[in-house]
Amino acid sequence: MSVREAFSLDEALRSLEGVQLAKVSGRLVRVSGLLLESLGCRRMTGQRCYVEQADGSMLEAQVVGFNRDITYLMPFKKPVGLTAGSRVFPAREEGLLHIDESWLGRVVNGLGEPLDDQGKLSGRNPLPAELPSVNPLRRRPVCEPLDVGVRAINALLTLGKGQRVGLFAGSGVGKSVLLGMITRQTKADVVVVGLIGERGREVQEFLLHSLGPEGLKKAVVVVAPANESPLMRLKATELCHSIAAYFRDQGQDVLLLVDSLTRYAMAQREIALALGEPPATKGYPPSVFGLLPELVESAGNGASTTGSLSALYTVLAEGDDHQDPIVDCARAILDGHIVLSRRLADVGHYPAIDIAASVSRCMSQVSAPEHQGAARQLKELYSSFEKIRELIPLGGYSPGMDAKTDRAVQLAPHIERFLRQEVGVGAELEDCVATLLKLVKRPS
Repeated sequence: MSVREAFSLDEALRSLEGVQLAKVSGRLVRVSGLLLESLGCRRMTGQRCYVEQADGSMLEAQVVGFNRDITYLMPFKKPVGLTAGSRVFPAREEGLLHIDESWLGRVVNGLGEPLDDQGKLSGRNPLPAELPSVNPLRRRPVCEPLDVGVRAINALLTLGKGQRVGLFAGSGVGKSVLLGMITRQTKADVVVVGLIGERGREVQEFLLHSLGPEGLKKAVVVVAPANESPLMRLKATELCHSIAAYFRDQGQDVLLLVDSLTRYAMAQREIALALGEPPATKGYPPSVFGLLPELVESAGNGASTTGSLSALYTVLAEGDDHQDPIVDCARAILDGHIVLSRRLADVGHYPAIDIAASVSRCMSQVSAPEHQGAARQLKELYSSFEKIRELIPLGGYSPGMDAKTDRAVQLAPHIERFLRQEVGVGAELEDCVATLLKLVKRPS
């Protein structure tokens, strides 16, 4: 045998090492609600598998836990006809997404699959499967104001580029409307929107009315409605953050909107309870309160001197309970909170922002001392009037008893007009600050 033939034979034998002689599979032994249990398919937690359905199609699932020889799987989509003994195949390759500017203007699900019938998505750069992380010592501080186009926020709760803020409210108080106003009017290069666990009807409405054709051109929308599996809702929320971090690291000013953080927590609660994790506070297991800070910390500014990532999360206060565990946790880990009041919404005051209960922890870093002083004065006047509001119709207020209260009563109509804003009307940051300064200096 010649040297060339021997070399070719060795090459052929080495190539056979990568050939799979047998197709490894496990079998489905139990289905309990959302949880699938399998034997014989050993995979690490977080890896994906395919479960054979009755019609021959494959259901994609992810390993979420194990108990001795039993592997727990959670499907991404609704199962169709699973049977005892259904084969479970480990995925040969994890589906790594690739992203670039071609993603702008697209609507995808939690797996990055397009929902807008505009063709398959691709890109030049791989998108990490894990949540992005930034060394806290290298994270660029918040030092520039963010103009969101809402007068009450710009003037009294000024936000900064890179800030993470919560929008707290009960149901039907106007969270989605305010989110739409901020989406249209915020000056950002890229907008990443996550519609997580909300009504499917709101998706098309958000695209048509809140974003519009022009807004959609610079946006990426990730959708996981309430009828999706909890795992899909989890993946969609995390995908939003990965996409936003990618564009931030490309030097873009990014606005991330997640509606809502509460649905993300609820999705993790469903998975954790199915795995047998004990409930802690109001049915939420401990893992929920560990995941929320990890998610929020993946937003914000990065290490680069260019690009920013500002995040706005809606947080549902069930039953208007602002001591709800998720509300309380979000308040602690975010850089500020904007509270919407049902009382204001009931009297037609929109946006129904309760400025006395709201705070921006970065306002002192992005606004002038004169602006901060004027904002404090207006909040004091607003609070003074609120204390006696109910006494005025009853004759319980007498002018001349307290100069500060008298001034609050006289300026109350002007303050109320200042805080109200029509949905389609924008308000520039500089104009808001100038109007605020005039208002607090207005003679009694």
